[in-house]
Amino acid sequence: MKLFSPIRTAIVGFGSVAEKMHAPLIDVCPDLDLVAVVERNFNRCEQKYPKVQTYRSLESLLEQDGADLIVITTPNEFHFPMAKMALNAGKHVVVDKPVTIYSHEAEELQQLAKDNNLICSVFHNRRFDGDFLTLQEILKQDLLGRIVYLESHFDRFRPQVSENWREKEVPGNGITYDLGSHLIDQVVLTFGAPKSIFADIRKQRTHAVADDYFDITLDYGDKKARVTAGVLVNAPTPKFLLLGEKGSYQKFGLDVQEAAFKANIRPEGKDWGVEPEERWGNLYLENESRAYSTLNGDYRIFYQNVADAILKEKELLVQVPQTISVLKLIEASFISSKENRPIHREEGLW
Repeated sequence: MKLFSPIRTAIVGFGSVAEKMHAPLIDVCPDLDLVAVVERNFNRCEQKYPKVQTYRSLESLLEQDGADLIVITTPNEFHFPMAKMALNAGKHVVVDKPVTIYSHEAEELQQLAKDNNLICSVFHNRRFDGDFLTLQEILKQDLLGRIVYLESHFDRFRPQVSENWREKEVPGNGITYDLGSHLIDQVVLTFGAPKSIFADIRKQRTHAVADDYFDITLDYGDKKARVTAGVLVNAPTPKFLLLGEKGSYQKFGLDVQEAAFKANIRPEGKDWGVEPEERWGNLYLENESRAYSTLNGDYRIFYQNVADAILKEKELLVQVPQTISVLKLIEASFISSKENRPIHREEGLW
């Protein structure tokens, strides 16, 4: 069925990520219309978006044909069954990362979307971080020559275990699925699939039941990438460190968009995602060192691309097969950590 702009869009689950990020991004996209939400117990979305219709279950939303694009922002364990239900109902789907807990579930969603000529994409918003886009530009311009090493951090200081669902002892929870999916996705997008992977995944905090630290190395033979994140890091660590034969690039601090969302700033206008000059990264070349301007981050690109894929058959920027590789690397990371050995591509099948 051909759809016309704006596409009727529904959000399933209205937690902090949906409220602070997904809903505003959908609201400012000219080709999407936020018309429905699934909230089990409250009507919080209606308070911000009065025209939105609230449903108590995805089944009810689908039975009443409440939307054409379903955005799933529930806890990870519900991603697969809900995405499958929506695709089976003939709806286009966006799933917050990780797309599913297990790679075979993502493969099933991919086949289902393909068989029904539907769009299924994953909200890997960190592809549109200003620092990551800048790193891509540095590589494209060959400013550092042959690259030998990439290091990527996502460190925070949260010494107390919270009641957040991400910290519960449930498959798919923990920091590796939460943040590792972003960092691994960025590396694979940059360098492709690694030859092998070696991981150290731990529960560092007292009373932690889900993993809260990872240090994962992706080996490419001629170079390697290290991605790491922890919640007991109260000292500055670089977001990115890129080393090449001609020099290095180092960048501190998170993309400015997340803080803007938390401050309830609408993602609109030409100044969105602009990083102040004092936060730019630095380029260290053989005979000079200088600040290197950070490109504007822009998560709006994601939802506009989804709309264009549905309306104009444009190619999706975030495709499920790419995220299947990320899931297989995460699965291999847990095996590697448990058995204290590298996992090679032939075994992990990513």
